[in-house]
Amino acid sequence: MPFTSARTTRVHYEIDGEGERQAPGLALVHGVGGDAEKVFANVVDHFSDTRTVVRPNLSGSGLTDDDVGELTVDLIADQVTAAVRDATDGPVDLLGFSLGAVAAAAVAAAHPSLVRRLVLVGGWTHSGGPRDRFYFETWRKLLETDRDLLKRFSALTGFSAATLDRFGHDGLAQSLADPWPPAGIVRQIDLAGRIDIRPLLPSITAPTLVVGFGGDAMIPVEGSRQLHAAIAGSRLVEVPGEGHMDWFADPSGLVKLTHDFLDD
Repeated sequence: MPFTSARTTRVHYEIDGEGERQAPGLALVHGVGGDAEKVFANVVDHFSDTRTVVRPNLSGSGLTDDDVGELTVDLIADQVTAAVRDATDGPVDLLGFSLGAVAAAAVAAAHPSLVRRLVLVGGWTHSGGPRDRFYFETWRKLLETDRDLLKRFSALTGFSAATLDRFGHDGLAQSLADPWPPAGIVRQIDLAGRIDIRPLLPSITAPTLVVGFGGDAMIPVEGSRQLHAAIAGSRLVEVPGEGHMDWFADPSGLVKLTHDFLDD
């Protein structure tokens, strides 16, 4: 169970596919309320046969431990950087999902020699708009008042209607029985509500794939469009009808997009 340090944080990360590999390492970074295992367990095997795959846990997730202070983009970017440097010789390919996309973009901007290629999935550039601020404030209020309602709200905005119907009544009941969310989600939500990485994005030089979801009611696809517009030479793929977390249930589409981009 590997750990490394970043500032006042003892960063826990998962590692798979260790050893000599022809392909560069791959780092996968989770979003709000997720962790290395919950978000990427069904993805790792698609890459670990040829790569060392590193999955850091941000503060509030997994066994990562810190001083419980306010989270910042710089801090979570440092946590990702520390895990990548501890586990690989670099440079690596870096994929971030949701808040993990924010962290990944910040790493690529600050450490261009560490990131060979960058994949930003369901990300966004800032939380200053009325809708986004209202959304994260609602998450926070639900967390403080009724965790069952938070789970329901997150499912209804995180998955498309078609995916929720495929889960069925039993699957949705199981999701409500899950002990999620972790206690550390509160700081991650607070950080998500005050994101602004727009000044960092022009510094990104790594070839970048931006993946947005056309049916995303959690992080609307406009966030991906703004990332694409701000990162020179980036490529944007919009997946029609998909919700923010639909790929949790079937990662094959995202895996193919990622393989095609990284192996190009």
